[in-house]
Amino acid sequence: MELPIYTVDAFTTHPFEGNPAAVCIIKHDQDVDPSIMQSIAKEMNLSETAFVQLLNPSVESVDKVFGLRWFTPTIEVNLCGHATLASAAVLFHHYAHLCDHLVKFKTLSGILTAKNEHGQITLDLPLADCTSQVSKTADSVIQKVLLEFNSSIQTSHVKAYYSPMTKKLLIRLPDECSRSQLESFPVPEASNLLKTHDGTDIKGVIVTVLGGGADKDKRPYDFVSRYFAPWVGIPEDPVTGSAHTVLGKYWSEVLSTPHLYARQCSSRGGNLLLTVDEKSGRLFVAGKACIVLTGKFILP
Repeated sequence: MELPIYTVDAFTTHPFEGNPAAVCIIKHDQDVDPSIMQSIAKEMNLSETAFVQLLNPSVESVDKVFGLRWFTPTIEVNLCGHATLASAAVLFHHYAHLCDHLVKFKTLSGILTAKNEHGQITLDLPLADCTSQVSKTADSVIQKVLLEFNSSIQTSHVKAYYSPMTKKLLIRLPDECSRSQLESFPVPEASNLLKTHDGTDIKGVIVTVLGGGADKDKRPYDFVSRYFAPWVGIPEDPVTGSAHTVLGKYWSEVLSTPHLYARQCSSRGGNLLLTVDEKSGRLFVAGKACIVLTGKFILP
């Protein structure tokens, strides 16, 4: 069996930037066991590999719903924004005969949509609430992250929130902490975080600060962030759509605006345009993608 596979850099227009994801295409009449999907994701060794099940071309579908699953090198996850963006980019570019400017994905997080507007893809994702009531376990993780940063920032100086839906911990650093300081922090040692918590309640840690300079066109960022998720096999994720379902909700309330411009400042980095719709409980995440590699995965 041969499966078309692509590597796509999401949330960027240039290779070697943004967040790389593998996108594996499965025909409508092919049956690939989840254990094989997991093995392919491990082989690709990217933060996420997406598996897209194509429509039957002989059957007209008004809704254009595709199957979509996401795997890290170690586990299947319920939601991955950048791999969804990457999947949509592959469909719009290489499978335009099966879709036009809008596709829908059936996923573990429900139906997600992606809309193509002149090369910019907008994802429709569920908005994630967070609470300031954090557990003792979360406090321990926060202490460990700050210790790993080798910084003078104390736990009493940060604001912490927890998202039950995504199992992500959000740490807001003091406003005097700059973007350059956030970028300078070393990636926390995965083994140390795993010793602190087993991943039952916390799957990832978002660290964010207000503002953070501007892009190449001098457009200012509303906030910047980094994301660490060793509990799902990702020491640091370059650009994370799912983390922004939490960040978008939080910063929209803090800044009193539904429209946000964000930068995830990993070593690769990427920009995200966010629109928060509180009424529908949805987050619209817009970005571009660059297909950098095409090939076939050959299975026995």
